[in-house]
Amino acid sequence: MLRHAANVVKGYPTQDGAGVSLVRVLGDQTARYFDPFLMLDSLDSTNPDDYTAGFPLHPHRGIETVSYLREGAMHHRDTMGFEDTVTSDEVQWMCAGSGVEHEETIPAARRLLGVQL
Repeated sequence: MLRHAANVVKGYPTQDGAGVSLVRVLGDQTARYFDPFLMLDSLDSTNPDDYTAGFPLHPHRGIETVSYLREGAMHHRDTMGFEDTVTSDEVQWMCAGSGVEHEETIPAARRLLGVQL
């Protein structure tokens, strides 16, 4: 069976959180085409100024995020008392349920390379 792409999406550089530079592949402009996925962000930098500002405390409700880091580290902490650091070649799957606030801090590294869906 031959299949054809229904839609081609190109990521665009943007900032999120407290000024983290990233490439947003899926976002508010593509959500209707890729439901149930709300976002797909790509992180790739050798400059700590691009990402060490992190993502200050923010709410999540009824969604799940999957973070995969190929290189670097990201520390997650939430208002339920959970915290964990994801490091190179690790994955974190967060289920927000009825609502949680969480923050992500990103320490400087030789390179930060990963994705969050």
